[in-house]
Amino acid sequence: MFQGAPRVSIQHVRDETPCVIVDDALLDPQAVVEVAIAHRNAFSRPVGNAYPGLELPLPDSVVQQFAEQFEQHAAFTLQVEQVLQASGRLSLATLRADQLSAIQRVCHRDRLFTSPGQRAIAGVLYLFHDERLGGTSFFRPRGTPAETELLMRDLSRNDVESLKHLDSQNPGYLTRSTPHFELTATVSPKWNRMIWYDGSEFHGSHIEDPDLLSTDPSSGRLTLNLFLLCSSRR
Repeated sequence: MFQGAPRVSIQHVRDETPCVIVDDALLDPQAVVEVAIAHRNAFSRPVGNAYPGLELPLPDSVVQQFAEQFEQHAAFTLQVEQVLQASGRLSLATLRADQLSAIQRVCHRDRLFTSPGQRAIAGVLYLFHDERLGGTSFFRPRGTPAETELLMRDLSRNDVESLKHLDSQNPGYLTRSTPHFELTATVSPKWNRMIWYDGSEFHGSHIEDPDLLSTDPSSGRLTLNLFLLCSSRR
């Protein structure tokens, strides 16, 4: 399933915070796309998260293989000792700018209810050729932790008052710095590129042209997303 010797590099996304980039990750990435096409009717709207599109859960056996690859190529760099829990899905971003809720118009974190001594790690595998569909951007909150928590809580209500917290009344994905968040780095998308990063970092899909999004897995912004709960390296 995986390349024996993929090209591994590091891009710092905030200060000295690394993102591990694994290029040529899979032996046959098109086979994953074909699975998505074959099961396109099984994709559904997310429950319990604000992903702006459709999702298809991955089998545990597939998730476990990706977790093992993470431990081999990225765990040491991200200061992780062991994967404790893992989940994954195929994801297809589909929402146009005018369909986004307030919380979908800013960046987010994947914290996975960590306990002391644990880390939340996220992974994204890009399964599309058209790089105009966008990579992944990282942000630094400009406010204090308390102010940022309050902002995110207010935005999640998605009511008239929450919309007032947005830095722009023009709907769209967050792709630039704002008074609330500073854009610190963008990882470019590339066919068969896997990235691993600390899920507690604010991040989001860097989608500059939502009109390019599609519900067709063969041409849309198809990604494979992993969420790992890990023990920190001592």
